Amino acid sequence: MRAVRRAAEISQSDVASALGIADSTVAGWELGSSEPDQEKLPALAKVLEQPLDDLFPRHGLPDLTDLRCDAGLYRYETARVIGTKSDGPVAGAEQGVRPLKAKYLEALASEYGVTEDELRRAQERSAAKARGEEATDEAAVVTPAEQSPRTLAEKITLLLERSYSAGATPRDEEIAEAVNAYAGVQVVTADKVTALRTGAEAAAAPVVLEGLADFFGVSRLYFEPDDFVARQVYEGLRLMSATKKGKVGRVRARGLGPEGLPADVLSILNNLASELDEAAPDVDG
Repeated sequence: MRAVRRAAEISQSDVASALGIADSTVAGWELGSSEPDQEKLPALAKVLEQPLDDLFPRHGLPDLTDLRCDAGLYRYETARVIGTKSDGPVAGAEQGVRPLKAKYLEALASEYGVTEDELRRAQERSAAKARGEEATDEAAVVTPAEQSPRTLAEKITLLLERSYSAGATPRDEEIAEAVNAYAGVQVVTADKVTALRTGAEAAAAPVVLEGLADFFGVSRLYFEPDDFVARQVYEGLRLMSATKKGKVGRVRARGLGPEGLPADVLSILNNLASELDEAAPDVDG
């Protein structure tokens, strides 16, 4: 960094002024006694008149945190982007605990300067990292060996297995509490959720299904008895499974390239977000 700065004939004070920090902070970075926040790297590269990828090359593919930092945003600033009271939804996705809701994808992708597909792929890498795994540069390979879920129990089980990292799977009590909060009244119990999840009961009231869809961050359509819709969701969840096996398509180092996986492979239900999703109350906010 010091060599680049001197070659460009830029003073430490100029760098500090551009970034809104103290001269001593820049000196500490150059001495190696401290490091800049990842969120400051884009501004630092700009003031040093160097491409971000050249000055701070990344090894491997970007996850959600990388994309946010490449946009120069601290996590707390994402609450403004997605219109929530806190950065909880983004924090959960970056930590691989819970995927982003469909209604947040467009705003975040636009702010990060990537496509929604690239944002989803970065999210899958964050989830893989949370499981202690690492995605490779191989093209995603999805085999049609398995059948898409048909029963309500199969659909709930699939979401629990594919959408959460190890140790983070929600308990039936948590699911029931979230559904009741969505409905505004008690419409389901933990025992009822257990019965639905295990197949002891095959059907649920519409308000319960809406609450489940809101909790899992998918469209209400997912729980409809429609084979086509179920297949679309299943393709997306199988992509998550491919990530777990290290079979994820390569994008350019910082997620800015035009390439992407085939649309049919990326047809996760979040692409099918309906007006109902947009109108639903924001529990995360």
